[in-house]
Amino acid sequence: MSSREDPSKQVVIVGGGIIGIACAHYLNEAGFQVTVVDKSEIGKACSFRNCGLICPSHVLPLAEPGTVQATIMSMLSGGGAFKIRPRVDLRLWRWFLNFWKRCNREDMLESARAIQPLLTSSHHIYEDLLGSGSIECEYRTEGLMFVYKNQQAFNSYSPTNDLLSSQFNEPARRLETKELVEFEPSLKGDLAGAWLYESDAHLRPERLLSSWIDQLTQKGVSFIENCELQSIQHSQQQVQSIRAGGQELKGSHFVFATGAWTPLLKDLLGIYIPIQPGKGYSVTLPVPENSPRVPMIFPEHRVAVTPMESGLRLGSIMEFSGYDTSFKNDRLRLLTEGTKEYLRSPLTEVASEHWFGWRPMTYDTTPVIGNLPGRLNAFLATGHNMLGLSMAPATGLLIKELICGEKPHLDIAPYKVDRW
Repeated sequence: MSSREDPSKQVVIVGGGIIGIACAHYLNEAGFQVTVVDKSEIGKACSFRNCGLICPSHVLPLAEPGTVQATIMSMLSGGGAFKIRPRVDLRLWRWFLNFWKRCNREDMLESARAIQPLLTSSHHIYEDLLGSGSIECEYRTEGLMFVYKNQQAFNSYSPTNDLLSSQFNEPARRLETKELVEFEPSLKGDLAGAWLYESDAHLRPERLLSSWIDQLTQKGVSFIENCELQSIQHSQQQVQSIRAGGQELKGSHFVFATGAWTPLLKDLLGIYIPIQPGKGYSVTLPVPENSPRVPMIFPEHRVAVTPMESGLRLGSIMEFSGYDTSFKNDRLRLLTEGTKEYLRSPLTEVASEHWFGWRPMTYDTTPVIGNLPGRLNAFLATGHNMLGLSMAPATGLLIKELICGEKPHLDIAPYKVDRW
């Protein structure tokens, strides 16, 4: 009996972003007939035009000592990369209170020990998955640099590097001014230096998504766009079907990979997941004359730069403005103006692409992966913060292992759905 005919091997995935697609990949490999539904276009969510970084070095959570002071200073500056739109929203302020409570070393390390396994596992999976060339996405392993203008700021990163080296085996190579310019000639000669994480990689995310979707379609995965979840039908402890876009979809198992939209589904899911949408922006410019070879982050200006074959992508910003769909050009100017402080070649003012997406932010910077409470055949895979692209393959594999009753390749305790 084929999976199409076997009612015990039918999976419906709600959410067609990078996490949902990774889940579809592994469940399809395991012999399930998979249907992916999304409220808008498949593959066009949070990861679509982000900076495409695959970064096992990004172990530390956002909530760490000193974050509160840095956040306040950024907000007071008026032109900083961090912004909160003031409004009466008790859940937002409760989220920030819990976030700020975790800005200490003990909680930081707890989150980091949960984050690292997903990053490391996904990095290894990407090397195997993309190394064959069947998925075209401009995958490169060139590393990732944290570049500094100010000498004091450059030196102050040293304790963080020591921590990453000793606790997580993620050391960076220190590049002083002369060595930095020799290593990356696109940078100006008056910079203080950089820290290079040599094992990090990058890709063009929209190409990854489109190529992966095409491959899964050829393997029999069904994708349904513009199909918003309306209701969930269940009996006792089992989900029987969902209704989305006016049609009923039955399955033996259900996965909700709904990203930043998850808290809006609390009445349907039967549980509230404290996720806030963190709005991020990117702009893609034509390749400059002396384009960087290595992706880089400028911590003093909160800008990330990723060189791609047909463009230079700049990204950043963390804007807590709810589900605001307006596009603010002044946020894009923060990206271009900040980048000009570091690169030799002038940037064109004409962007070929500009974009924003909502990151699903949890206050402990840790994803939510596991069984939906009270629903034995339903699972959540959400809350990947700014690292969905970097964590997707391991998340998809975990969901497949849970559905198949296999021993998970990672300890899933830190990602428990009901940990709140």
